[in-house]
Amino acid sequence: MKVFIVHAHHERQNFNAALTKVAYQTLTEQGHSVEISDLYEMNFDPVSDRRNFITVKNPDYFKQQEEEQYATQMHSFSADIQAEIDKLFWCNVLIFQFPLWWFGLPGILKGWVDRVFAMGTIYGGGRFYDNGVLQGRKAMLSLTTGGPKTMYSPTGLNGDINNILFPINHGIFRFVGFDVLPPFVAYAVAHGDDEQRLAYLEQYRQRLLTLETIPPIEYPSLSDYEPGTFKLKNSSV
Repeated sequence: MKVFIVHAHHERQNFNAALTKVAYQTLTEQGHSVEISDLYEMNFDPVSDRRNFITVKNPDYFKQQEEEQYATQMHSFSADIQAEIDKLFWCNVLIFQFPLWWFGLPGILKGWVDRVFAMGTIYGGGRFYDNGVLQGRKAMLSLTTGGPKTMYSPTGLNGDINNILFPINHGIFRFVGFDVLPPFVAYAVAHGDDEQRLAYLEQYRQRLLTLETIPPIEYPSLSDYEPGTFKLKNSSV
């Protein structure tokens, strides 16, 4: 496999860094190739605007999707964005490694998506979900939380972790065609002891060994809907 890890944590001694280290060691020991984009180490700029491009389609009015489509045609993304796009097309497994911040991605990682998932290159023209540009590849979230697992249960105070991660798993990964693997979540690692953290690292190592065989999350298929209307087939609603 060719695995691309996008790592988003500013502290090298943090548990997220330990998870990425375990991923690199485990996967390379199995003979897989691994690329890591450490966004803080790279000083990655998360602000999405004209800096994404070295060409200009419309100098008078900036519409990002229009400029993305033009840059796709002209092969004129900025060097930092093109490098990340190249890694996306190189990999057959994508992993996001991050701490859950405000029930979502850290800003630097969300900005990475905003800049790298460019229309015309990563999606667009009817290429989404089952027909997505990145179909045939797999993607997985690996993350840490501040609260314990009980807070993220279906009846927990924070709500079901699967619902919280749905906008990422379905709205980002699945939207562009990835088969989405179940997330790996290390809960409340800052409040646990070393034994618990070591147990999480071993659990993650075991998960990584199943990347080629673990079934993806089942999401609705485009074939379930009427073309053009996206109305569920055989539905009166």
